[in-house]
Amino acid sequence: MPECGMLTRDRKALQRCSVVLCKQMVVDEVLIQSLQADDILTESMAESLMVSNISKRSFRLLLLLPKRGPKAFSSFCTALRDTEQQHLCDLLTQSTPTDLSEAHREVRVQLVQLNGIDKRFETSFPHPTQEVIPAKRSRSFESMEVSLDTDSPILTPVIPCSHEFYLSHIEQSYKMNSSPRGLALVISNVAFDPLAAPELDLRKGGEVDDEVLRKVFTELDYIVTVQRNLTAQDMRVCIESFSRRPEHRTVDSCVLCLLSHGVEGAVYGTDGQLLQLDWVFESFDNAHCPLLQNKPKMFFIQACRGDMDCGVEQTDGPPRTCSPSCEQLDAGREGQSDANLRQRDDLGRPRIKLPQRSDMICGFASLKGQNICTAAMRNTKRGSWFVQDLNTVLRLRAKDTHLADMLVQVNSRIKEREGHAPGTAHHRCKEMSEFTSSLCKDLYFFPKHESHF
Repeated sequence: MPECGMLTRDRKALQRCSVVLCKQMVVDEVLIQSLQADDILTESMAESLMVSNISKRSFRLLLLLPKRGPKAFSSFCTALRDTEQQHLCDLLTQSTPTDLSEAHREVRVQLVQLNGIDKRFETSFPHPTQEVIPAKRSRSFESMEVSLDTDSPILTPVIPCSHEFYLSHIEQSYKMNSSPRGLALVISNVAFDPLAAPELDLRKGGEVDDEVLRKVFTELDYIVTVQRNLTAQDMRVCIESFSRRPEHRTVDSCVLCLLSHGVEGAVYGTDGQLLQLDWVFESFDNAHCPLLQNKPKMFFIQACRGDMDCGVEQTDGPPRTCSPSCEQLDAGREGQSDANLRQRDDLGRPRIKLPQRSDMICGFASLKGQNICTAAMRNTKRGSWFVQDLNTVLRLRAKDTHLADMLVQVNSRIKEREGHAPGTAHHRCKEMSEFTSSLCKDLYFFPKHESHF
């Protein structure tokens, strides 16, 4: 346990640099864990920071540090160096009040300059926060996955479910006690054919995403297969083969992750051809994948569905009113005799029928609506926003939260994110994730719990 109180000179350095630190510092899980490893932050402090809004982490950390003992300042500087924020470490250790006023002026210059970054800033801050994105060839319904530097993947192990929680929730949930829990397939397209698809950029950071997903689902007791850089036809073959694996008979669930460039309703193969998502879902429906009938099937799509969301300013407007609604009979076949539709088993008894598609849940990195589709943001070194937040929530909340509620938490975290790329069109850009569900029960992973029944 560190002694109370930071050295006066170190506390004053933090105070002098607080404006710059709040604006520039990225408080990610690596930085937090570095401070936790040095016993500067307790486990509860670290978890509190990790689950707080990204925009508030810097401020909260700066409030904590002066109370964490004389070693806190040097450990903080080391953590800044380890997370490629050497410029902030230098600012803390070398600055004087005069230097800091100049640094504050530099920040203001950076925020107001829209057509480029001041050359002095390139010297003071040698690690760029924005990947240069070359313009793509115009294409109908083309979408762009934007690359930004934000938080890194959380490394905290998946928290186990307690036996008491399992016993109190298993009755109203999907059966989830097979070991393994199921099979998982991750298809990650990072490099695209420059001749067949010159408009599709290299997805820098995409390889981080598939490794993050491999690790978290392995910890959740899935047998994970990762396939990279497949053409659209190879993706079809891979998914068809996966959906027909006989092991689905003996496990309780299934996971499929698709990571690529995309448009609404489809993702790109490395050859620039599109794979329709409706075909993907059909491959796992009750007719085409009988081994997974009545079992939860999870899909996670990291791809764009439209253009970048520049965000809007929040205002205190009038209360929203409910739109009028109506119900219509859409099926059109209810008048047919049930005898013409019913199937019978070998003993002549009516079979229980299932809908064509049920027990599915799909998390999308970006939003689809009647008039809006959005781009998915990706960190060139640390992976996409959606996969980062999905990974974080699974690791911290799977112990006692069902998947639909976890995806609500992912939505909440994505809503708080904001692109940081001063001087570019992507500065303060936004993303919004969403999910769709035909689950019929609560879906708990019950991580690291082994049933004895």
